[in-house]
Amino acid sequence: MRRRKSLSPFNLSFLDIMFCGFGAVVLLVLLINADTRRARKEHHEDLRAEVMRQELEVKAGKEHLVLLKNSFRETEDLFTKASGRSEEVLVLIKEVEKELADLKKQTLSRKEHVNKLQADLKSLDKENRRLGAELQADQEKGRKVRRFEGEGNRQYLTGLKLGGERVLLLMDVSASMLDRTIVNVIRRRNMDDKTKRTSPKWQQALDTAEWLIANLPPDSTLQVYGFNTEAFPVLPETAGKWIPVTDSITVGKMITALHEQVPGYGTSLVNGFKSAATMLQRPDNILLLTDGLPTQSAGKTKRGSVSGKQRVQFFEQAIKALPENIPVNTILFPMEGDPMAAVLFWKLAVDTEGSFLTPTSDWP
Repeated sequence: MRRRKSLSPFNLSFLDIMFCGFGAVVLLVLLINADTRRARKEHHEDLRAEVMRQELEVKAGKEHLVLLKNSFRETEDLFTKASGRSEEVLVLIKEVEKELADLKKQTLSRKEHVNKLQADLKSLDKENRRLGAELQADQEKGRKVRRFEGEGNRQYLTGLKLGGERVLLLMDVSASMLDRTIVNVIRRRNMDDKTKRTSPKWQQALDTAEWLIANLPPDSTLQVYGFNTEAFPVLPETAGKWIPVTDSITVGKMITALHEQVPGYGTSLVNGFKSAATMLQRPDNILLLTDGLPTQSAGKTKRGSVSGKQRVQFFEQAIKALPENIPVNTILFPMEGDPMAAVLFWKLAVDTEGSFLTPTSDWP
């Protein structure tokens, strides 16, 4: 019989120890692996959070960059505008400096002007005192806004209405104002202008006009029109204006312009009265200086003689053109061959509440 082998206790214990050690190693590996996974997961989550935070920062940075770009563009626009305005300001500064220089020059010139005016004022004061003494003498002699002396009492006309706020002086400058007779009118009409201006009848008419202007009230205004085939202001720059009679410079120019007129052509009284009707501010008194009835109507008439009947018709046409409620004061320098003139102009004075006068040959 075979002998059975006996089991060695040493061998069994060794295997147990080996297996226990191996199990311990496996357990340790498992424990370590679990901790490693947990740590890796936590680290991964931390990294993911960091990545998200950085992505948010990047996004915010991009948005901020866009804002910065927009702000930069706005700043560039403002800078461009500011540059343009700075150039304008520089130009304005130069202009202001130039104006200041001009003002300084003007100030100096004005100071000199003021000094001159003060000197003139002193001389004017002396002149005013002298004129005051003359004015007192003038008032005693019956003078008004201008000086005009006649001989003795012939400088006064009784019944002539010289008042009014706006006085229109209508002066006949037709060829018939050259003389009192038809023959002399024809003879003088062919002479030179200087001779025409010196004819006695025309000179008397000019003196009469000047006397009338000189005796207007100081608070009146004046306009002077001449009329022949047409009506016109003797001083063109005063057309449509009423000149105060105290404006000695402009009134003096009117009188000078009246003296420069040369009598000629026919007589259209209707155009003279139409000029009064077309004024923006109509006159409230008309002083008419003429020598007879008109020789034509508003338009051109045929050449040749005009009958007395036609002249009456032309006068009636003129009366129709005259504005209502304006007194007409007529000073008639008689012309031969015109017997109806005095009658019709006298009737015109009565109808308009004006006056009618025929001065003597040596007046005023």
